[in-house]
Amino acid sequence: MIDFRIDLFGGFRVRVGDRLIAPEAWSQRKPAALVKLLALAPGHRLRREQVMDALWPDLDQRAAAANLRKALHSARRNLAEDKLILAVGDLLCLPPEGVRVDVAAYWSARRTRDYDEAIELYRDGLLPEDVYEDWAAAPREELRLDWLAAVEEYAGLLESRGDLNEAARKVQRLVAEDPLRESAHAWLMRLYTLAGRRDEARRQYSKINELLDIELGVEPQPETQRQYAEIGADQAPDPALTTDLWEKVGDLRVQSGDPAGAVKAFGQALTDSADLKVTGRIHRKAAGAWLMQHVPDEAESHLDAAERHTPDAAELGRLTCLRANLAWERGDLATAHLLAEKAHAIALADGDSADVAAALEALAFVSHVQGNWRPGLHAQIEGLAGVALGVRVARLCDFNHCLGQYQLYGDAFSGDVEDYARQTLTLAERADAIPAQAFAWCLLGESLLLGAQWDEAEACLERSCELYAPLGSRSVALPWLRRAELAACLGAHDEATAHLKRARAIAMVTPMARHAWARLHATAALAAMERGNPDDVIRSVRATQNAAARHGDCATCSALLNPVGAQAFALVGDREGAYTLMKAATRLAGSFESSGWNAMAESAAGSVALADGDHAEADDHFHKAAGLYERAGHAFWAEKARGNVQGTRAP
Repeated sequence: MIDFRIDLFGGFRVRVGDRLIAPEAWSQRKPAALVKLLALAPGHRLRREQVMDALWPDLDQRAAAANLRKALHSARRNLAEDKLILAVGDLLCLPPEGVRVDVAAYWSARRTRDYDEAIELYRDGLLPEDVYEDWAAAPREELRLDWLAAVEEYAGLLESRGDLNEAARKVQRLVAEDPLRESAHAWLMRLYTLAGRRDEARRQYSKINELLDIELGVEPQPETQRQYAEIGADQAPDPALTTDLWEKVGDLRVQSGDPAGAVKAFGQALTDSADLKVTGRIHRKAAGAWLMQHVPDEAESHLDAAERHTPDAAELGRLTCLRANLAWERGDLATAHLLAEKAHAIALADGDSADVAAALEALAFVSHVQGNWRPGLHAQIEGLAGVALGVRVARLCDFNHCLGQYQLYGDAFSGDVEDYARQTLTLAERADAIPAQAFAWCLLGESLLLGAQWDEAEACLERSCELYAPLGSRSVALPWLRRAELAACLGAHDEATAHLKRARAIAMVTPMARHAWARLHATAALAAMERGNPDDVIRSVRATQNAAARHGDCATCSALLNPVGAQAFALVGDREGAYTLMKAATRLAGSFESSGWNAMAESAAGSVALADGDHAEADDHFHKAAGLYERAGHAFWAEKARGNVQGTRAP
């Protein structure tokens, strides 16, 4: 097998086996540009017309084709291997095996959340020698923005783990890449301060103050100035992280989806703590972190310790809620339900809105596991009457929306979701519970959407949006996303874009980010596929992976991404990408009795077969997908699956 390596970060370099192609061999720009374009393309393949449009946009087709032949000949001569650039019909492509491109390695590292690998691969950005080439502009900016996001994600994770000095080194790279990014300077100031490096924090403020004055003629934002004043007010030597700071680190680790790191941070906080009330609170948080890892015995020891520290009424309610979670972890659902109800009662009497919402979430989940989610939700709605949950109501509704997906796609439930949604709406109106009405309208609209009842679905989803809207930006994104999905199905692309934009604003601040972003990128992928743009679908797949690295993932909320993304990867010849999504769809299908999710897995498998060139097998999978979608009542998707059949299936 030929070892063919192409590097595009930090400058163009090509190696064939042990032979590095001399830079002067690429003195003619077009042969080099041809290799670069193929290296950047999904699946490393492009149609001849795409290459001509990129490299000779102002020439007619005949002249551009002549130039392409010359460039191809020159590139093959430089490589000394004709088979390193293949011509297959109208396609030009790199070999299917033996090729390593650093940009592809970067995206692979991002998929697996290997931050160190991805960050180091980027070097000085994509093809700095081609900064004025139009064809390089879009991928360069996409990679730059993704790299900045990766560095930011990694720095946040490092900070949440208490690795402040390494987090500061990463934020320094953000500052170096974008020196006028004030938020990065402020972040670096905070990290320096937490790490006891106050002099460096002060110098960092001086740098951004001077830069903003020279470059923009403005001063730092009030928040940055306030941060500097707080640093300057404390001239004493800096201690190591205190109990309070370790507790904050633990909280950050929980938010970043790192419960194991949270346990370590809370353990350090307990080592330094002398305040009994604080100690009890930290034990409670440590118990929650252990439960996130499904380790009930360790959680119970912390709960026992927390209860020995004489909690007040509100704290006792929080401990009771965790006891409910501990009980369902051990399979004692009856006890879990009783404890969740008790936690809810305490929260109503003595807790805050976060406590009420947490207890209701525990009740919802226990009811879901017991198979009683529907009556459980109705009981919750009756309990919402007169309760002000503030922005926490959005979290509660979003949590139940996620559980509602099992109703929409489960074989045992999907047949009467529409009737249940109408019953829920009636109950919510009787209780005058506006958020519950918004939830019910959305669930009703979703059931109608899956059945391709477009007009009725649009009316229901629009009403849901109207009721959620008073919650402001911290609302629920799902009805907007379902409206975008509906618009995409009908070919109303501008409407789909507008609804996605609204949903994205909500996803930026929602407390249920892992659900919102998973749904958003999956819906954006569908919209891109319906526009006939597989490259944008692939960007949505990557964006989903990036969001999961930051917020955590939700397999049910991103389910639509699997078949749509697999189809996009197959269209560009990326078998590995299609296969990865097919495996994700198969795992989800195996978790629950769902014809809909099984159909998605079959559809994704059909795309993998297409990428392999096995059209008969692909037809078999698409036929199965269509039948499963029909069984689930998903008329639109059944028709889509049938449309993928190419007629090679044996009778």
